[in-house]
Amino acid sequence: MVMENLCTVYARPKTLTPVITHYCPGCTHGVIHRLVAEVMDELNLREQTIGVASVGCSVFAYNYFDCDFCEAAHGRAPAMATGVKRVHPDKIVFTYQGDGDLASIGLAEIVHAATRGENITVIFVNNGVYGMTGGQMAPTTLPGMKTTSSQAGRDVETMGFPIRMSELLATVTGASYIVRRSVHDPGHINQTKKAIKTAFQVQQHQLGFSLVEILSSCPINWNMTPVEALTYIQDRMIPYYPLGDFKVTEEVKAIK
Repeated sequence: MVMENLCTVYARPKTLTPVITHYCPGCTHGVIHRLVAEVMDELNLREQTIGVASVGCSVFAYNYFDCDFCEAAHGRAPAMATGVKRVHPDKIVFTYQGDGDLASIGLAEIVHAATRGENITVIFVNNGVYGMTGGQMAPTTLPGMKTTSSQAGRDVETMGFPIRMSELLATVTGASYIVRRSVHDPGHINQTKKAIKTAFQVQQHQLGFSLVEILSSCPINWNMTPVEALTYIQDRMIPYYPLGDFKVTEEVKAIK
């Protein structure tokens, strides 16, 4: 049988390097990497982009993107991105950070970068746990969730409540685009890609600080199968971390 009018429906983005990642089975970092790479291809940004890798599961992000990259100390990616952008204002600069990196040791850096209205883009991956170092409780760990350092479950009376970073950063005057998305099913993956694209366009138009928080799974440290982990995002994470747009300035709305 002769097949005619064939077209490519799935191909590796040019910005995504052809290597096997180090991520655990079922981890959605790979999905998010692909979305970022697709956006960079579509906006023709590869040759003018500088990424900043954080410390955590995404510490080797520079191996997977075919663009210039540098590695920051733990939590300092927004500070490094600030310096890179100010030295190279014509470049597109983005950080790729997990919740342990951004919401804990890097909390001051991300808040002050947003306060200054730095014209950088932040991809913030929230899986509610310290993934790389053994599954300890993170600032974003849900109430009652068991981790290696909260084996009876997170007790909010003694350990405090999880930090909702998007809601927090939306109160900062310098921020222009703050949204939360998820990658637990195809529909939400598509929505996440659109948000990432808008975040990069915010920087292209020099409109200031942009951040896309993405709810992501960690099956190994959650002690779940990959399918169970995606269901956990839907049933447990989203009720505490509602998806949506938390700050979109009028200037940003004009480019969407």
